[in-house]
Amino acid sequence: MCLHNSGRVLGIDYGERRIGLAVSDELGIIASGAGTIPGDNDVLSRIVALVRERDIQRIVVGLPLTLRGEEGASAEMVQRFVKALREACDTPVDLMDERFTSSIAEQTIRDMGVGKKKRREKGKVDEIAAVILLQGYLDSQK
Repeated sequence: MCLHNSGRVLGIDYGERRIGLAVSDELGIIASGAGTIPGDNDVLSRIVALVRERDIQRIVVGLPLTLRGEEGASAEMVQRFVKALREACDTPVDLMDERFTSSIAEQTIRDMGVGKKKRREKGKVDEIAAVILLQGYLDSQK
């Protein structure tokens, strides 16, 4: 049984330039890509709008820890983003270790046979990293 309330969960792979998004099904079983959005001044309003449009019940944001499990500069940036997100939105926000999600996403794209030129489109890596993050979260809640 899932520990989180039933309903859709939003996964966020946060970056300064681009934010990868993934959304679960209503039962919280399967994560699917939901694209990317720019990491600009409108990021919070875009996420709040997505939360309303998709009836999101929980948000999971990837926390980039070092290999030793410590928080570095990137993690501090994510913590600031999460603080602002919690102030802008009533939806519960969880943090989850995102170590290796981008590496796994890049390998997944290679395994899919995507050409080198297409692989350089970083947005796809960010979106797949968000899917990997969210699926890991969903699986951990069973």
